[in-house]
Amino acid sequence: MDRGEGSAATRSGKGRRVNTTDLTKRRGKARPLDFIKLHLNILLFSFTTVFSKAASVQLNEHGLSSMWLYVFAFLMLLNCGIYALAWQQVIKKFELSVAYANKSVYLIWGQLWAVVIFGEHLTVMNMIGLLFVFVGVVVVSYE
Repeated sequence: MDRGEGSAATRSGKGRRVNTTDLTKRRGKARPLDFIKLHLNILLFSFTTVFSKAASVQLNEHGLSSMWLYVFAFLMLLNCGIYALAWQQVIKKFELSVAYANKSVYLIWGQLWAVVIFGEHLTVMNMIGLLFVFVGVVVVSYE
């Protein structure tokens, strides 16, 4: 096997040759439906903060004896597991830089849930920060 620095082929874990150049080409072929799946997965992940905050509220108000603390903690862990599995499937269609730039939309969802579910207030600085995140995602996605 050629192990030169310019070689694009490597061995996979099962001994097969994998052309990494082909993998890179396939990864950049995201369709609009793929972006929808990506953002639905990010939306799913944003609920981790909701469950985490709900568990925190239960802990502060009722201590370790609260059944809801454990329910929300379980939902948080379950959500993270489902998200991890779905994320591995979704990012196969994207350049990693695009997928991870889009993942920052999670901050926007988190702020939305803070306002809608927990009654928190957005400051002007929060909105400016979210605008920067949104512009950054758009720039990276269309390069």
